[in-house]
Amino acid sequence: MAKSSSILVKCCEVLSIMQYKKHKQLASNLLMIRPCNFFSNPQTAESNKFQGRSNLSDNELQEAAVNEFDMLVSKLRDADMNVCVFEDTPDPVTPDSVFPNNWISFHNDGTVVLYPMEAENRRLERRIDIIEILKEEHGFYVKKIIDMSYLEDKKEYLEGTGSMILDHINKIAYACLSSRTHKNALMDFSKKMGFTPISFYAKDALGSDVYHTNVIMSLGEKLAILCADSIPKDIEKRQIIESLKKSGHEIINISLDQMTSFAGNVLEVLSISNEHLMLMSERAEKSLTKKQKLTIEKYCRIISSPIQSIEDSAGGSVRCMVAEIALPKK
Repeated sequence: MAKSSSILVKCCEVLSIMQYKKHKQLASNLLMIRPCNFFSNPQTAESNKFQGRSNLSDNELQEAAVNEFDMLVSKLRDADMNVCVFEDTPDPVTPDSVFPNNWISFHNDGTVVLYPMEAENRRLERRIDIIEILKEEHGFYVKKIIDMSYLEDKKEYLEGTGSMILDHINKIAYACLSSRTHKNALMDFSKKMGFTPISFYAKDALGSDVYHTNVIMSLGEKLAILCADSIPKDIEKRQIIESLKKSGHEIINISLDQMTSFAGNVLEVLSISNEHLMLMSERAEKSLTKKQKLTIEKYCRIISSPIQSIEDSAGGSVRCMVAEIALPKK
């Protein structure tokens, strides 16, 4: 009898995973962390040239960040997204906790990956209790956890879906190399998860390394957004464009100025009612041309929200604020 029950459980798990594979690229469930100690992180300032642009005090920033966070969550829920909100912990202090996609990713085969982070205070964001609550209280199935944080001892970093843009359908991991994204760590992830890595270098308008790939690039089901001008090597630029076209994506090319307005830091998701949505900040939407918006709207409805304080202080936008939960349900 026990054996029969075990077989039944396994069959239910397989069925659940198969159901989630229908929309492999897009998630309908999102993880977000409400900040409680938000400020511009001095440990990330050297590599992130987008941060430190706010003139607000730390107290003013915290209040503004919570208001912006809550407004975004409200808009996502109104658009029929399932948002699992967790409160940041006051101790230890983690000023960038609002960006969970850098330390964790959830995959539709039940795998959870934990990532090696460059900044020491960002490593404190990793929370096993969140995984346990998603399992026990939200009903998500976790088959295994791959913990890559051991690479921090080697000073090799890979900051989740900030460092990588993942094509889950074609199993391609796009990654611009920087102090936060190391080739050995990318190869390690790709081997463990069965992805083919495509690595390259990207620069901002002043010639500095772009710290995360999701600043210059976004990949949805049929639409890709790319700041081609940020890729100085023509051979790398051609490789990425050819790969995106081969996988059937229409490419919207954004300028370096639009990249600075976080027009690349966007995310396509699928609502519970099966509507395709493109999530972005109000600043990012305002930077788009009419033609670019029309192209996006062929595939998705744009959901934007004002998060200027978060963007100016921490140098990340809407895509950084959400970690897709692609895990199957039990």
